[in-house]
Amino acid sequence: MAFRACLGMCRIESLQTRFLSLLGQQLPVCAAFMSSSSAFQEEKLRIRQAQLMSRGLPKQKPIPGVKHVVVVASGKGGVGKSTTAVNLALGIAASDQVKAVGLLDADVYGPSIPRMMNLKGNPEVSNKNLMIPLFNYGIRCMSMGFLVEETAPIVWRGLMVMSAIEKLLRQVEWGELDYLVIDMPPGTGDVQLSISQNIPISGAVIVSTPQDIALVDARRGAEMFQKVNVPVLGFVQNMSIFQCPKCNHETHIFGEEGARRLAESLGFDILGDIPLHINIRETSDQGRPVVVSDPQSSEAKAYLKIASEVLRRISKTEL
Repeated sequence: MAFRACLGMCRIESLQTRFLSLLGQQLPVCAAFMSSSSAFQEEKLRIRQAQLMSRGLPKQKPIPGVKHVVVVASGKGGVGKSTTAVNLALGIAASDQVKAVGLLDADVYGPSIPRMMNLKGNPEVSNKNLMIPLFNYGIRCMSMGFLVEETAPIVWRGLMVMSAIEKLLRQVEWGELDYLVIDMPPGTGDVQLSISQNIPISGAVIVSTPQDIALVDARRGAEMFQKVNVPVLGFVQNMSIFQCPKCNHETHIFGEEGARRLAESLGFDILGDIPLHINIRETSDQGRPVVVSDPQSSEAKAYLKIASEVLRRISKTEL
C-alpha cells in the first residue's frame, strides 16, 4: 500500500512538472497575444478618435484653375514674412517652367501686399460675379487692402474674418495659375486653420529670424502645419546677417544660425538665408520688390535661390 501511494505521488509530481513545463512554454505566446491585443485596441481607439475628429471638418476643395498653393507663414509678426512672400512669388514667376503666378494677401488685419506690389484701387467684377485680381510685375494679386481704405482699421470679429477669407479664396477669378502664394497672417489661429483645412496646400514655408523669441513662435507654426497634414517645405532664415555698407563688417544682429538649428531639430531644412539689407527694405517700401528692381543683386539672388528650392521640392513630391 505504501508503495502504491508513493507511486501515485510520483505520477502526480510528474504530471505537475509536465504541466508547469508546458505552461512555461506557452507564457511567452500568451504574453505576445496579450501585447498584440493591447496594441490592436490602441490602434482601433486611435482610428476611432481620428474619425470623430474629422467629423464636421470641411472637405478640401481645390481652387478652380490653381495647380499648387504655397503658404508663407510665421509664428509672429515683424520677421519679414510678407516681404518674403512677395519676393518668393516673383522668384517663382521668374522660372522658365512657370507660366502664371498669383499672390493672395490673407493677412486681413494688416494687409501689406498692395503697397509692396505698388497696386491701388478696387477689383473689378467679372460676368460670373467674381473679383478680378489686380495685376503687376506679372503677378495676379488679391488683398483685403484693395477693398478698404489704406488707413482704415479693420475692426472685425472672428466670423467676419473667416467670411472674408472664404471670399478671397473662392470668389476671385484667378484663372489658370501654376502657383498661388498665400501670405498668411502671423500666428496659429482661425485663419491658418481655415485655409489649411479648406484647400489642398502643396507646402508651407516658415519664415523666422535667428532670434530666440522668434524661434519659439516659429516652432509653433511648423508644428501646427504638421498637425493639419500640410507639408513643411522648410525654413527661411530672414535677417540672418548684416553687412556694414561702409566697412563690409558682418554682424549677426539677431543671433547666428538660430533658425537653422531649429529646422534641424524638427527634421526640416533651411531653404535659404536672407540678409538684413537696406536695399530690401527700400524697394519693398517703394513698391518695387528687389527681385524685379535689382535682380542681379545678392539680395535678389537669395530670394531666387529660395524660389528655386521651393519649386524643386514641390516637383519632387509629384513624382
